[in-house]
Amino acid sequence: MAVVGAGWAGLAAAVEATQRGHEVALFEMAAQLGGRARRVDIQAGDATWELDNGQHILIGAYQETLRLMRLVGADPQQAFLRTPLRLVGPDGLGLSLPPGAPVLAFARGVLGQRGWALTDRLRLLAHAGGWMVRGFRCDSAITVAQLTAALPACIRQDLIDPLCVAALNTPATEASATVFLRVLRDALFSGPGSADLLLPKWRLSELLPEPAAAWLGAAGARIELSTRVTQIQPDGAAWKVNGQAFDHVVLATPPAEASRLTAALQPAWAQAAAALRYEPIVTVYAQSPGTRLPEPMLLLKSDETQNPAQFVFDLGQLGGPEGLLALVVSGAAPWVERGAEVTTAASLLQAQAALQACLKSPLRVVKHLTEKRATFRCTPALARPSGLIAPGLFAAGDYVEGPYPASLEGAVRSGLAAARRNFTVKTVLPAVRR
Repeated sequence: MAVVGAGWAGLAAAVEATQRGHEVALFEMAAQLGGRARRVDIQAGDATWELDNGQHILIGAYQETLRLMRLVGADPQQAFLRTPLRLVGPDGLGLSLPPGAPVLAFARGVLGQRGWALTDRLRLLAHAGGWMVRGFRCDSAITVAQLTAALPACIRQDLIDPLCVAALNTPATEASATVFLRVLRDALFSGPGSADLLLPKWRLSELLPEPAAAWLGAAGARIELSTRVTQIQPDGAAWKVNGQAFDHVVLATPPAEASRLTAALQPAWAQAAAALRYEPIVTVYAQSPGTRLPEPMLLLKSDETQNPAQFVFDLGQLGGPEGLLALVVSGAAPWVERGAEVTTAASLLQAQAALQACLKSPLRVVKHLTEKRATFRCTPALARPSGLIAPGLFAAGDYVEGPYPASLEGAVRSGLAAARRNFTVKTVLPAVRR
C-alpha cells in the first residue's frame, strides 16, 4: 500500500496498515514528517529556537490520537501537562471545570464562574440541558452565533466565541452549529476526563511524527522524504504511484494537492476538495525574561480592531525556555489581510496591557508564524470530500467528510478509517515499548 503525505493522517494510515501486515511505502514531499503539526527551528539573532509551527491543544476525548501515540512508543503521561478544562483570563475569571462526572462537573464549573451573574449562569445551564435533551443535534444550516443568540452577551463573548474559534478556527458568526455541538458533546459530556486539557510539553514532532517514523522503520515500512508524487494512475485493479505499483493508495495530502492528483481520475471529488475555503492561524512568539504566567494557558479578550490574540501560552511551563510566550490568533483572516507587522505590533500591545501584572520585563518578538491554510472554514452544511475517491484509492485528512472540525483527532481518525477500508487483517504487530 502507498500512503501519499506524512502528516498526522498519513502517519495514522501507515501505522494502521503496517500493523495489519501490509507492506507500506510512505511518500512525503517535505524533508520532515508531521505536516502542519511539527517542530520548526527558528533562527532569532544569535539563538536557534526549537518551536512548533503553531500551538496545538489536545483534549482527553482524543482517544484515537492518544492510543496511536502509545502504540508507537510515545507516552502521553510524559508528553502532556494534563489539567481539567480551564478557560480563564489573567484576572483568574473564567470557566474552570472540576474533576468528576461530566454533567455534574460542567454544572459546578458554570455555577462557580464568578464573572457572570447567577441568572446568566442559570440560562447557560438551561441551554446546555436543552442541547443534551436534543442529542446535541440542530438544524445543519445554522451558525454557532444563531444557535447561541439567546444566551447573555457576556457568555457569548467570554465562552462561546473563544471556544468556537479555538475548536473550529472559524468565527461564531460563520461556524457550523452542528459541528460545534458535536465537539461539545464529545469534549464536555462523553466521560470523565474527556474535557481535560492536554498541553504539549514535547515539541509536536516528538508527539507522533518521530516515534511513528521509528516504529514504521522497525516494522519494515519504506519512508521516502523530499519526494513529491506527481502522478497516480489506475493499473488494472491496482494503482501506480510515480510509476510504482500498489494494491491500495491512501491520499493524505492537503486538499489542494489531493485535488491536483485526482482531477483526471475523479473530477467531482477533485472539485469538492478544491472548493474548500481556508482560515489562517497566526502565532506570535515573544520573550519576557523572568516572566511566569499564573496559568500555562490564558484566555485573552480579542476583537478585529485592536486585540488579535485569543490565547497566550507560557511555554516555560510546557518544556520550553523560561519567559517564552506564544500569542495565538485563530480565525485570523482579518489580521492576515492587515499584514504581519501590524498583527505582531497589535499582539504585543495587547499582551503588554493584559499581562502587565505578570510581566517581569518588556516583551520582545522572537518570531511571527502564519499558517495561511491552517484549517478549512467549518461552515454550516459544508460539503466535505468523501473518504472514498475510487476503488482502492482513499482520502485521509482532517478535511475529509466526518463529524469533527479540522483537528489532530480528526486527521488521525480519517487516516485509520482509510487504512481499514477493504483490508483483511493479516498479522497484527505489537506496540513498541520504550
